[in-house]
Amino acid sequence: MADVILVLNAGSSSIKFSAFDMQSETLGLIMRGQIEGLLSAPRFVAFDGHGHQTGDKDWGAGHLEHEEAVAYIGEFLRSHREGNRVVAIGHRVVHGGQAFSQPVAATPAVLDELEKLIPLAPLHQPHNLKPIRVIAARDPDMPQVACFDTAFHATQPALASTFALPAALTEQGVRRYGFHGLSYEYIARTLPDVAPDAAKGRTVVAHLGNGASLCAMAAGRSVASTMGFTALDGLPMGTRSGNLDPGVILYLLDALKMDTRGVEDLLYRHSGLLGVSGISGDMRTLLASDDPRAAFAIDLYAYRIGRELGSLAAALQGLDALVFTAGIGEHSAEIRRRACEQARWCGVEIDSSANESGGPCISTASSKVAVWVIPTNEELMIARHTRDVAGIA
Repeated sequence: MADVILVLNAGSSSIKFSAFDMQSETLGLIMRGQIEGLLSAPRFVAFDGHGHQTGDKDWGAGHLEHEEAVAYIGEFLRSHREGNRVVAIGHRVVHGGQAFSQPVAATPAVLDELEKLIPLAPLHQPHNLKPIRVIAARDPDMPQVACFDTAFHATQPALASTFALPAALTEQGVRRYGFHGLSYEYIARTLPDVAPDAAKGRTVVAHLGNGASLCAMAAGRSVASTMGFTALDGLPMGTRSGNLDPGVILYLLDALKMDTRGVEDLLYRHSGLLGVSGISGDMRTLLASDDPRAAFAIDLYAYRIGRELGSLAAALQGLDALVFTAGIGEHSAEIRRRACEQARWCGVEIDSSANESGGPCISTASSKVAVWVIPTNEELMIARHTRDVAGIA
């Protein structure tokens, strides 16, 4: 029987999980998978550490509560191979606010504080916290650790995190937080082994997936990012708008008579690549389409990456390296090519052959900026934090 750390990433209609071997010094992946469609047609799928499918279950049309989903994942783990014993559970929690700049044990008092942050991340926070409550009620002695997407950005200076609003609002927590921090932290810890110069220098990391952002790092520390008060800010995403003039919100409320929930739904679920193209929020679908609207959405996406990259290069007072990561960043040579074309002004030159093959280094020898493709691993980052906070070895 293997002792494992279980990592959970819960959303409104899905729970993703990964299990890591505590007997492995590097926390080797034993299993990963998810239950999706919790609210409509629940389906479970699991894969072993080598990518071979090990489980599949379809509940058909219906409804599966988070409590039932978490219980099924636990039962499946215990029945896998010679059995697995969960010794600690790590959770991805989107928002840690100003109080939590490091992973922490998910005690009842901590959960009470995290629930106060739900208005700052209404589509993520309540679902991140629900499995923690469920597990604590069922097994109060199980160590649980909350790991925050905002924590890595706590090193940003006040100039980078402050809005030009009355100070009283800033003191109440209306400020830039930044997100995707677990991904950026993993890249920052990986860079010294892959690209030592980038680790010591001025680097922009592009986390490009269905959610997308850029982070400026100086010697591996976050100094600025494109996401701000919420995960809506910055780059256009699959279905999220990205940066928007606040006056647009006032117009939607006053002139179009939309209510706040309607605006929220528009900006989170019907904007971004989906809204611009009218076709899909999936970059793969857009790249395969010959529809001019798809082409325009892709052009806009690349253009906005270029603009935001320029802003972060200014924050760093120069640029030594650019790193692509996450689903689109790791797998789309075309988007990397377009993004790098937008950055030619700062000396970026990519090797077409290296880019097509996925790198890891895709810049030419003469490029003034080194360009890398480095896979991220937020789940492993959470597992490491969970091991350390829970004090298990």
